[in-house]
Amino acid sequence: MCTKYVFVTGGVVSGLGKGITAASLGRLLKDRGHKIFMQKFDPYLNIDPGTMNPVQHGEVFVTEDGLETDLDLGHYERFVDVNLTSESNVTSGRIYDTILQKERRGDYEGKTVQVIPHVTNEIKRRFHRSKDGTEEIVIIEIGGTVGDIESQPFFEAIRQFRQEVGFENTCLVHVALVPFLRASLEVKTKPVQQSVKTMQSLGLWPDIIVCRSDIPLDDEVKEKIALFCNVDPKCVIENLDVEYLYEAPMMLEREELAQRVLEKLDLSVTEPDHKEWEEMLERLKNAKGVVKIAIVGKYVALHDAYLSVAEAIRHGAIINDTRVRIKWIDSEKLDDIDVATMLDDVDGIIIPGGFGSRGIKGKIKAIRYARENNIPFLGICLGMQLALIEFARNVLKLEDADSLEFNEETKDPIIHLLKGQEDIDDIGGTLRLGAYPCHLKEGSLAYDLYGTSDISERHRHRYEVNNAYRETLEDHGIVLSGLSPDGNIVEMIEIPDHPYFIATQAHPEFKSRPNRPHPLFAGLIKAAKAKAEER
Repeated sequence: MCTKYVFVTGGVVSGLGKGITAASLGRLLKDRGHKIFMQKFDPYLNIDPGTMNPVQHGEVFVTEDGLETDLDLGHYERFVDVNLTSESNVTSGRIYDTILQKERRGDYEGKTVQVIPHVTNEIKRRFHRSKDGTEEIVIIEIGGTVGDIESQPFFEAIRQFRQEVGFENTCLVHVALVPFLRASLEVKTKPVQQSVKTMQSLGLWPDIIVCRSDIPLDDEVKEKIALFCNVDPKCVIENLDVEYLYEAPMMLEREELAQRVLEKLDLSVTEPDHKEWEEMLERLKNAKGVVKIAIVGKYVALHDAYLSVAEAIRHGAIINDTRVRIKWIDSEKLDDIDVATMLDDVDGIIIPGGFGSRGIKGKIKAIRYARENNIPFLGICLGMQLALIEFARNVLKLEDADSLEFNEETKDPIIHLLKGQEDIDDIGGTLRLGAYPCHLKEGSLAYDLYGTSDISERHRHRYEVNNAYRETLEDHGIVLSGLSPDGNIVEMIEIPDHPYFIATQAHPEFKSRPNRPHPLFAGLIKAAKAKAEER
């Protein structure tokens, strides 16, 4: 079967929700039995977002095969419930890096290297081709906004690609703003018209226009947009705000987005099976009670820096038929205050991943408060490392216990570098990235939560637990419940005489889904719910 392609672009302003639109479309098509692959092409010149500031860019999402990617890939995986790959996120930086390497090798045989054809050809080469025929429809989101200088090569590549593979095998979905002016009580269509005209000047004509609006659009407005943008009125799709993020697919289903896409791709329009998704939404909307979970981190100025963690918490709440309130706590503010004043009203505490020494003191104080006051606790990556440092300092009485990441002169390096990593200076070059296997100890909390002894989780870190301290930690009550298959690397720890105290070197949030919550987060919310009921 010929692979079909759906391109999702944005206009007028950024932040309209192209990623959610693309992810929702993926869900709707999957529920009709289609096999989906998703890609995000970003126009920035970074090779990947791995070294970008989380407060500026948001979280770095990691794929199974270890690529550091844009956070939109998290939306794709959560909505469509697929594991994406390193093919799924491509940046201008990666494109140009490949071209320059080819030029230095002489691959272009001395020709002048230009945007057309060399850059556009490299972009087209990166559009996913199913190697085994398993992906029937590829959904490709183009980052940025039409008209941006940085995005022009991508739009030109799309124009060429549509001609090459056939217009019947491609569909162009344009997401644009239709503002409502409250002063005059009018909906304005001119911004979307101008956005579409900009696309037309690039040789592209949208097949479907998704209109982001604060209020419902009547038929007259839709017909006006259709007239001036050269689309069928049925292909003007209303996209309103929803109370719950995961309602977006069902809202777009009512607007018949998937039907219009399938018609454009010359595919049969079949009845969807939304049962699983609708049951999840029903539980979400009918949840009773509230638990409060604290996320103690240093990037809380932008909540998207912990997007997957926040969503995984919500997934855990859905399966436990409860609602959740997230309390965002800047770990730096815990450095010099009584931690109880910030945490005495929470039912659970999460210490997420991160890099660098800023805010570490506050995180350690929060971990100690959770351990000593029986507050359900989940440590993620750096959170696990700090849990061991806190335990070493306050239980083992090793006052100088630390990580070599923060203190190279520490006498007790509970966390250190693996042999061979010490002299490597490339930022990110020594990170353990992607999926790694882990063996769980039978009888442990981790084993009970996962229901199996062999698991795989995604990682993004450099430092590891120092094996020289393993025996002492175990003698004083720490259970090393998860190890690498060869037993050499500590992957998960827990404290058994605690309502819920567990931590992992991995990033379990990346594998959580609204319809399949991750067991560590489901377990945390279950314990937090019990804690809330005690109050």
